[in-house]
Amino acid sequence: MTLPLSALDLVPLPEGGTSALALRASADLARAVDRLGYTRLWYAEHHNMPGIATTSPEIILAHIGHVTSRIRLGAGGVMLPNHAPLKVAESYRLLEAMYPGRIDLGLGRAPGTDSVTALALRRSRQALVADDFLQQLGELMAFDDDGFPAGHPFAHVLAMPNDVRLPPLFLLGSSDYSAKLAAKLGVGFAFAGHFSQEPPEGPMLAYRREFRPGPLDKPHAILALSVFCADTDTDANRMASSMLLTFAQLRAGKPGRMPSPEKALAHVFTPSENAAVEFYRGLQVIGTKERVRRRIEEIATRTGADEIMVATHAYDPAARVRSFELIADAFGLPTA
Repeated sequence: MTLPLSALDLVPLPEGGTSALALRASADLARAVDRLGYTRLWYAEHHNMPGIATTSPEIILAHIGHVTSRIRLGAGGVMLPNHAPLKVAESYRLLEAMYPGRIDLGLGRAPGTDSVTALALRRSRQALVADDFLQQLGELMAFDDDGFPAGHPFAHVLAMPNDVRLPPLFLLGSSDYSAKLAAKLGVGFAFAGHFSQEPPEGPMLAYRREFRPGPLDKPHAILALSVFCADTDTDANRMASSMLLTFAQLRAGKPGRMPSPEKALAHVFTPSENAAVEFYRGLQVIGTKERVRRRIEEIATRTGADEIMVATHAYDPAARVRSFELIADAFGLPTA
């Protein structure tokens, strides 16, 4: 069977570009992966990051649903500590009503930003240090299935619209905490292999080993990977270079717009930048479609992934679309 492939779009903001152009490029990518046979397309939530436009996945999803027809759409994910569970329930029920059977809800327990920005988002120092993800998740699920006990303050609060259910839940993580929690709850799990410092094998296999049926009858583990595919290895490495410099700048506390490959290839990395770049380079899957397919299949086999989510954070929108076209062709996806 063909390994299911999906896409993760961070909506990169390139140097010299505008947010309007970046969003237009993301819509073009959405049309492409919809046509090419990818299973789902997710958008992440990030804040105070000059090179990423996805601050509110639900707004992008409402638009992208209109320009696509088949592909599943979702948040990858909603950073639950930044939001009231009722607000998340209402937003994603509304999306489910707009695009029935096509919405996913991925949930993360990190803020998706720095601590000061997290404080600005939550407007409470107490909320910033609260370790209440389980409570928030429980409230979100209770709003969906009327699960609040009698006498609870929220027992008579309706998450509207109330004639649809929440879309399928996935817990996101870069360690085994979310993997084990997802297994315990019987929901999907997605591992952030495109940036995690922890190897994916442990959390991915722990999720499968400890899974108990719940909303899902069997486990479904998604592995996100940073992938750059082109007609030649040289072109693939050129495309990937922008992300290497972006990552080095981020680790140095100097985030900015995504640099061009020309700027990235001309950059002379400091010793400390080199250390960060070498780590991130090890996470990237780069090359022609044959090389990329072999590498992805090897990783999927080793980790027990049910699905691979491709993240191609690139400067050139056309090169990014071409990368997804080549990968779809390499895996024989059923083009719509």
